[in-house]
Amino acid sequence: MTEKVPFENEPLKISISRGVLVDSSRNGRDIPYKLYMPSDGLDRKPLIIWSHGLGGGRDGAGFIGRFIAEQDFAVLHIQHRGTDTSLWEGQAGHPWDIIRRTEIPRSASLDRFLDVPFVLDNLQDIDGHEKFDLNNIGMSGHSFGALTTQVMAGQYFPDENDVLKQMSEQRFKAGILYSFVPMGHLYQGKQEELFSSIDLPLLFMTGTADDSPVENFDYTYRLPVWEHAGSDEKYLLTLEDGDHMVYNGSRGKLGENPKRDIHEKIINDVSLAFWNMKLKGSEEAQSWLQGDAIQSYLQNEADFIKA
Repeated sequence: MTEKVPFENEPLKISISRGVLVDSSRNGRDIPYKLYMPSDGLDRKPLIIWSHGLGGGRDGAGFIGRFIAEQDFAVLHIQHRGTDTSLWEGQAGHPWDIIRRTEIPRSASLDRFLDVPFVLDNLQDIDGHEKFDLNNIGMSGHSFGALTTQVMAGQYFPDENDVLKQMSEQRFKAGILYSFVPMGHLYQGKQEELFSSIDLPLLFMTGTADDSPVENFDYTYRLPVWEHAGSDEKYLLTLEDGDHMVYNGSRGKLGENPKRDIHEKIINDVSLAFWNMKLKGSEEAQSWLQGDAIQSYLQNEADFIKA
């Protein structure tokens, strides 16, 4: 699986910049960011927001951010204080063990969700913002970042008083969920109530070894999000032997993944097809993603479902 897919262009050179946005309305809360920006290509770049998982940060999933940016997208990784690397930095022991012992307050989740519209409201404070195509913005994320994307896509979320709230963000045209989150620990048995309000076109990704590193469940526990999402257009990619950390480009406490190169190529190519279709209107990418070509491409390495 080394060939280029038909809609992949020669990679553009990119620049990487970092900065911090500060929300004065939330006690000076800072939102660090990392921007992958092509140096050539379109005058206006479709913009993709990336949200990291629990204990992660803006430097995670660099292989996805770099690849997509090289295909003429602006990719903005944002970092959420309270659910980021600050949970474990400077403490003895493995980050996963520390995170397992840490109780994440609901307020930290709500702050994370509020970071997203704040960033969209303040894109003008990011160097290079004049190249963003603000009519074509996508949202993506891994694990807790996938949950953040789900909420932006219309999913209900219980607030600190267990009252269901909707925090959907209408500026997004589509989203990708890497290791999506079922939220069974918050609202067991309420999946349809939670997920049916999702109405954004979405690409879901998981794998047959995508067990939760924090809770004791396997990948099938994630599937109610896919099954009950109310999106008129949704796709599900399931990597054979794909695990939770393959989307982050790191391993955590997991062993080596002998399929890492294959999995990363599939993740990149299918992501690119979806973004080309939804944010650039590519008929070639749409034909590949919605036709028989993708099944031939995946061979026995993944299953792909369209709904």
